[in-house]
Amino acid sequence: GGESMIPALESVIKYGGMLGVKEIVYGMAHRGRLNVLANVMAKPYKVIFHEFSGGTANPEDVGGSGDVKYHLGTSTDREFDGVKVHMSLMPNPSHLETVDPVVLGKVRAYQTIHDDIGDDIGPGARHKQVLPVLIHGDAAFAGQGIIWECFGLSGVKGYNTGGCIHFIINNQIGFTTSPQFARNSPYPSDVAKGVQAPILHVNGDDPAAVTFACKLAIDYRQTFGRDIVIDMWCYRRFGHNEGDEPGFTQPLMYEQIRKHPSVSRIYAERLKAEGVIDDAFLPESEAAFNAHLEEQFEAAKTYKSNHADWFSGQWSGFNKPADPETARRNVPTGIEGKLFDSLGRVLTTVPEGLTIHKTLARVIEARREMFASAEGFDWATAEALAFGSLCSEGYGVRLSGQDCERGTFSQRHAVWVDQKDEHKYTPLSTLPHGRFEVLNSTLSEYGVLGFEYGYASADPKTLVLWEAQFGDFANGAQIVIDQYVAAAEAKWLRANGLVMLLPHGYEGQGPEHSSARLERFLQLCAQDNIQVCNISTPSNYFHVLRRQMHRPFRKPLVIMTPKSLLRHPMAKSRASDFIGDGHFFRILSDPKAPADKDTRKVILCSGKVSYDLFEARDAAEITDTQIIRIEQLYPFPGEPLTARLSRMTGLEEIVWCQEEPRNNGAWFFVESQIEQAAQEAGVKSPRPRYAGRQASASPATGLAKRHNSEQAALVADALHLSVRSELRRKQKA
Repeated sequence: GGESMIPALESVIKYGGMLGVKEIVYGMAHRGRLNVLANVMAKPYKVIFHEFSGGTANPEDVGGSGDVKYHLGTSTDREFDGVKVHMSLMPNPSHLETVDPVVLGKVRAYQTIHDDIGDDIGPGARHKQVLPVLIHGDAAFAGQGIIWECFGLSGVKGYNTGGCIHFIINNQIGFTTSPQFARNSPYPSDVAKGVQAPILHVNGDDPAAVTFACKLAIDYRQTFGRDIVIDMWCYRRFGHNEGDEPGFTQPLMYEQIRKHPSVSRIYAERLKAEGVIDDAFLPESEAAFNAHLEEQFEAAKTYKSNHADWFSGQWSGFNKPADPETARRNVPTGIEGKLFDSLGRVLTTVPEGLTIHKTLARVIEARREMFASAEGFDWATAEALAFGSLCSEGYGVRLSGQDCERGTFSQRHAVWVDQKDEHKYTPLSTLPHGRFEVLNSTLSEYGVLGFEYGYASADPKTLVLWEAQFGDFANGAQIVIDQYVAAAEAKWLRANGLVMLLPHGYEGQGPEHSSARLERFLQLCAQDNIQVCNISTPSNYFHVLRRQMHRPFRKPLVIMTPKSLLRHPMAKSRASDFIGDGHFFRILSDPKAPADKDTRKVILCSGKVSYDLFEARDAAEITDTQIIRIEQLYPFPGEPLTARLSRMTGLEEIVWCQEEPRNNGAWFFVESQIEQAAQEAGVKSPRPRYAGRQASASPATGLAKRHNSEQAALVADALHLSVRSELRRKQKA
């Protein structure tokens, strides 16, 4: 009943090309998707038949898990009246509207690459060459909150795409749910009124009218740079799938549908009445098309693809690591002293005439002292050095999220605001070569993370980062994490280098401000799909960000970023840690470690708790315990850990210490990994002991006193402080 969408989309291509569109990125769920793949995207029928018979459209040696056929994407070129338009249909999961922000982010990246942004917002904006088209079902458009999150991005600086064409296939049913139960309005499109988008309601039985609506929509978008919605009223002739019986739930409607002629029959009768075709045209056309399908069906039996397109275009020169161990190795990421000093001047020079806040002035002065003394570099300065050095090398850097410019904890200050007129100055944007942008996003996690994932999918030469205000806010974007960040490479052969920055650490701030849910990311880890880090030093953070761009492949990177460590007196780095032949350390040594031969206990940990352990160990004058930090939890650094443990010939005990409750954090993931490494190292008692909070339904307590008590207890448990205190008392006696 929605066949009119096909000629309608053709009109978007034809008239869009006439009006300057060079590329279209489509996003749609699975209703009608095969029709679009075949008849709009020109995917050969033999390839579709081949895939349905159990084959794949990619070479056999590419690998991956594959996916159901109505989730797959494709790309092609179409030409109308001598104008060629490149088109891509994004792969998508069954979460119907999840693909929407991914499409918008990809479009924004292409517009940036093609210098098609202009002033971004207002009269000087361009956004003319790359067009997003999103195709929706009526129930999903009315019911899914991500729709509004995408509309909320439509006119925001840094996220604007110059207008999106939304096409609603309004077949007046959502699986088995009738419209009166699926929304509180007769129109599914009413949410678009929130951004004053024009809404065109059109009858799906009239292909000429639907095509005219699309022509009007592309003309409007190219003229005004705003979103527009087409609400095509139609119906669903059959059930939700091939085996469904719609009469169970909508008997009266389907009684009418069975009597109703198809769109092609209605249009054929109209053309005959106008004298355009004769009686023989339709049956002859149908017979010829069926014969073509039979030929393609036979050809599918011997079809074999010899091309995979995931490392073409902007991705040329990148690859998938042939050896999984390649993804675990490090690359040199230190910088030259000359660049280091130059970035120091950029980060500490206040332009003449800029009136900065007095507290910011102290921050800048503290940075001057860091560069002058060559030590004491904190987290935010290390991050700025990573961003600035990448831009100086020609890479782009894009950081977005809630309050990224200043930083949730007043730590970043990537943008300086004039206290007199609120003029903004971004030091790193003054660097030559690469593009640096930092954006305070809308108050959205789902939409913005999807947008940034889409941006990173289109531009592997830009370091794209999304920062959560607090780590557990990523919960609101879990669908994007599950369906795209963790699984897209395996399902759809789509690499991505997105970085997620998730503030994490137990400081007594309550359950919603403590945990970034590290355990959930570790549960998603397999087949070297993502990287998960919990980093404890500024220089190691610097190196992991630079490593992300300096390798010939891209993998998503999830970092548990700190809160209290942003200013912790022990969490500092020296200038020498950034300069020269440095690289990211997957494991960090104990700065006051006893000799390997004198080590009786090893405490393995990750992140902030290491500093609590250092302080308690040194205060108790314990001299036989090494505290080793696992900076990269996945891929787990088993080989270097084995090498370290094998040197400790007198090792008696291995402890894993974490702040999180036993059923959270990394314990369930690292336990077997540590035991395997210890066995390979020849440790007599390879099974690690747990030291941390007890299992809990809530991630953390909201009571400061209880938090302090729990924290002290887990540190004491890891170090056996009470036992050691009693031994010392007896020795003195």
